Amino acid sequence: MDWLLWLLDFILHVDAHLRAFVTDHGAWVYALLFAIVFVETGVVVMPFLPGDSLLFVAGALCGLALMSLPATLVLLLAAAVLGDQVNCAIGRRVGPRVFRWEQSRWFNRRAFDQAHAFYEKYGGITLILARFMPFLRTFVPFVAGVAQMSRTKFTLYNAAGGFLWVFGLVGAGFLFGNLPWVQDNLSKIIWAMIFVPGLIVLYGAWKARGAAAT
Repeated sequence: MDWLLWLLDFILHVDAHLRAFVTDHGAWVYALLFAIVFVETGVVVMPFLPGDSLLFVAGALCGLALMSLPATLVLLLAAAVLGDQVNCAIGRRVGPRVFRWEQSRWFNRRAFDQAHAFYEKYGGITLILARFMPFLRTFVPFVAGVAQMSRTKFTLYNAAGGFLWVFGLVGAGFLFGNLPWVQDNLSKIIWAMIFVPGLIVLYGAWKARGAAAT
């Protein structure tokens, strides 16, 4: 349980922890950031790692000249894109094994075909929007792989979504992260980054469930 408490403290106070890491370990912060973003986007069982707040704080540290903005942007974009590619590849490999027997209780051919059709038609915008949604950004690439979304289309939208996510949030942190009002309310902003997208997802799921029931 100690590690869970530490992880929760890291997520809620990522600004203090990241600043301390830069002070103590210097350039190793880039390896840490790369690892966190790659694991959060690439390992489907790790959706709880910080994402949006981490990028925002990293941008704020770049604004203080504690980190290099170009290096941060390039490394985090690479981590985000590679993470999703790995996640999708795992979905492609795991999906057919889970659904090996078409008559098994685990496989519903109609549902699989519908999922594949959905990702071919709407998967692009889904991948981009999911980048800004905690938990969804971890699961959507995996489901895209299970649904056998075409590799070319997935790669294109993966790169576009990763670019908007990384450059948007790191850029916002760089421009606004060190303003006095933002610094005074940073903990509230981090909470908002965690809960507001989550509430939107829950509301969307509730609406979809209600529509399916009618």
